[in-house]
Amino acid sequence: MPASKNPAIEDYLKTVYAHTEWQPDPITPSVLAGKLGVAPSSVTEMVKKMAAAGLIAHVPYGPLRLTDAGRERALAVVRRHRLIETWLVQEMGYGWDEVHDEAEVLEHAVSDRLLDVIDERLGRPSRDPHGDAIPAADGTIPAEPFLRLDEAPQGHRGCILRISDRDPAVLRELEAAGLAPGVEVVVSLGDGERVRLSAGTADAPAPALELPGTAAAEIWLTA
Repeated sequence: MPASKNPAIEDYLKTVYAHTEWQPDPITPSVLAGKLGVAPSSVTEMVKKMAAAGLIAHVPYGPLRLTDAGRERALAVVRRHRLIETWLVQEMGYGWDEVHDEAEVLEHAVSDRLLDVIDERLGRPSRDPHGDAIPAADGTIPAEPFLRLDEAPQGHRGCILRISDRDPAVLRELEAAGLAPGVEVVVSLGDGERVRLSAGTADAPAPALELPGTAAAEIWLTA
């Protein structure tokens, strides 16, 4: 099995890519170990293997960066993961808070042929249920200006672009409050600890909602 097809290496590549998708700071080996729930020594050995395979650029004690080959492979895994999440929600009746762990397993088993069938059946979606962009088959991925809700200035108006799927409980709370990708919101208060916003359009505003800063930090808006 080629190194880039190894499920463990695919998990590493996807995690390194995801770390910088919504913020600019590169990932360090210690942070990568924490995200994957493995020992730092395991990361050290895997990084050596990935560097030898030309997937990671790394200097001792420095951050990890994907090479062009590593980024290409990471985007292929991300594409599978997000298409599977979308398929589970749209075709299989899963809630958006239930699909992450299922996709983690299936992303290593689905063939490219089956993935293309799923993609076609879904109508070639551009974003998954959480608002994350789905890379195209050629590895391109759309990007647009964004800012995190807890950092948005008072009076900012924008659509919810993405909600992190890290915590299923937060997803359920936000869904109950009517917050989902594509919903237009206006920030009426933000002090780092609490964020108050109004959902809905200017013509049909909804009652103001108040979120703790921890929940607001899981939401990204169009800039």
